[in-house]
Amino acid sequence: MRNWLTALALLGAGPALATGLEIEVAGQANGVIKIDLLEEIAPKHAEQLAALAAEGAYDGVVFHRVIDGFMAQTGDVKNGVMGSDSFDMRRAGTGGSDRPNLPAEFSDTPFTRGTVGMARSQDPDSANSQFFIMFQDGPFLNGQYTVIGQVTEGMEIVDQIKRGTKSANGAVTGEPDRMVTVTVTE
Repeated sequence: MRNWLTALALLGAGPALATGLEIEVAGQANGVIKIDLLEEIAPKHAEQLAALAAEGAYDGVVFHRVIDGFMAQTGDVKNGVMGSDSFDMRRAGTGGSDRPNLPAEFSDTPFTRGTVGMARSQDPDSANSQFFIMFQDGPFLNGQYTVIGQVTEGMEIVDQIKRGTKSANGAVTGEPDRMVTVTVTE
């Protein structure tokens, strides 16, 4: 009920209500990650992530690509929901949401440890629902990907997320960590 009411409020009010996300993680990593959404630099991306979270779309979504020393990626609400009938770990990371892709909102904000960025294909305007959290600084991403947020609490939980295999470009094998619930915070 709460997620439905939050989604309704977001539809009417835009991104102003969505100042952050609280992500409960389970698996090898267990705990809560809090993220401050940066509406002032990526308003369309912040609005989309908050709306998906309010709908419950991120609940149960796995961390499908995790590269040690780089980042942990999640957010495939189509193919990455553990326990759904369509879940197949080999397809996790290949989908998005039913919402339209977003135009890039590049900024001067650097990719540092704890920065949250939007995942996309080679097309800069293809971000949809997937996002990643940086384990360490990644200046090579600056100006190339949209910065959407910053971890404010729980970086120790991010550091514990199960890593993928190097030979498979970070694809996670076996039982992946997952976002149990993702809640919009004000």
